[in-house]
Amino acid sequence: MSRFGNWLAAFWLRRQVALAVLLGRKRRSIELMQQVLRLDPDDAESRNALGNLLVEAGEPVAAVEQFMLLLERWPDNAEAWFNLGYIHESREDLTNAERCFRRALELNPKIDRAWYGLGLTLIRGGRLGEAVDALKRNIELQPFSPYGYYQLGMTYHHLGRRDEALRIIDKLQGFEPKFAATLKRDIDTTPPAPPAAGPSNPPTVLNKEAIATPV
Repeated sequence: MSRFGNWLAAFWLRRQVALAVLLGRKRRSIELMQQVLRLDPDDAESRNALGNLLVEAGEPVAAVEQFMLLLERWPDNAEAWFNLGYIHESREDLTNAERCFRRALELNPKIDRAWYGLGLTLIRGGRLGEAVDALKRNIELQPFSPYGYYQLGMTYHHLGRRDEALRIIDKLQGFEPKFAATLKRDIDTTPPAPPAAGPSNPPTVLNKEAIATPV
């Protein structure tokens, strides 16, 4: 097939992938994206998309393989590093999650979800002071997403910084009153972490949904 023929075939396959995703046909969308990559193995965007489809289909091992293949060819692909971090965090591999999120942010410090993912990883490792810095960067980049505010408020609570936690509730009240109410309830009902909380005794991470969005 000619180069133009390959391009045209891949174009129509991607359209079919989009339709399969819309219809919730996860396995079909994966098969179609695999066909796209057989036509063009060096298509970084499609390789990344295949990894994300595998994540959504509950196949993290296969997804990691795709992201690693992508990084062998393009080691500076920030999105692939973020997606690897997401998988490692969801599997509680905190060391590799932090390494991948930090690499993604070295390459592109504007990936707001990578700051959020790093913040969650640090919380789960008991490194609350560092988590504050990461979560503050997240909300600077995503000022109207409630998830970063929620985690920052809870982290301030666990650090015993009540006034700052209350200011986060006030901020949320202005644009997400339901989240503000949830944060207030969780602060009122969750004991603060002990001052020496570490990896063996981290505060619980609640309402962590926002990281579940691969790039």
